[in-house]
Amino acid sequence: MDRAVGDARKTLDAAEIGALAHLYRGEVYRSTLWRTRLDTTTNWAVVTLGIALSISYSSPAASALPLILVGILICFFLTLEARRYRYFNVWRARCRWMETHFFAPMLHDGDLHMEDGWQKTLAEDYWAPRYHVSMWVALGRRIRRNYFWILLIQSSAYTGKLVVHPTPVESLADFSGRAAIGPLPGWVVLALGVVYCASWGAASVWSWHDDRQRARRRHNPASMG
Repeated sequence: MDRAVGDARKTLDAAEIGALAHLYRGEVYRSTLWRTRLDTTTNWAVVTLGIALSISYSSPAASALPLILVGILICFFLTLEARRYRYFNVWRARCRWMETHFFAPMLHDGDLHMEDGWQKTLAEDYWAPRYHVSMWVALGRRIRRNYFWILLIQSSAYTGKLVVHPTPVESLADFSGRAAIGPLPGWVVLALGVVYCASWGAASVWSWHDDRQRARRRHNPASMG
């Protein structure tokens, strides 16, 4: 029994501490690299939305269709960014794990608390890498962080275009009629727009709920990510 306790409380020597420090630097580098890739897709979404705004508001007679078509690109960029975020979150979780279980205890009281088993959790994450969040949670997080404002500007710009161009709208029927696209009546287009916004809103609420549950589970020393 004493030997088992001694093994559980094994300390790290200077070489092992140095190796872990280099491992942390590598994880920070990968985390930073993937964080930059997240910014890239956000920039793409902002630029394409800006182009659509320029085209639709270039003249009163310009069509509002570009503001709808840009939504397809925004969906693509958001999905791509959520996928990249799942990769980023793997490296971020490892960095945060080493910060809270290795560096913080070492700075606070000089004890690495190896008996807590944090090193085993980290090793298992290297042996069997996995995503720490689902695709829906990643989508919701990116919406809450960045894409909420992009989607809000897109929706507001589209609604404003129908309201003011080519002349100020005079009735609800007139507003619905302006939303028509070819054979699709205006009410169908507007209904699809509501579904579009509601879907992203649902993903945002889902991720917010998951994050609250995750925060409650952080008291578990074996919980990572």
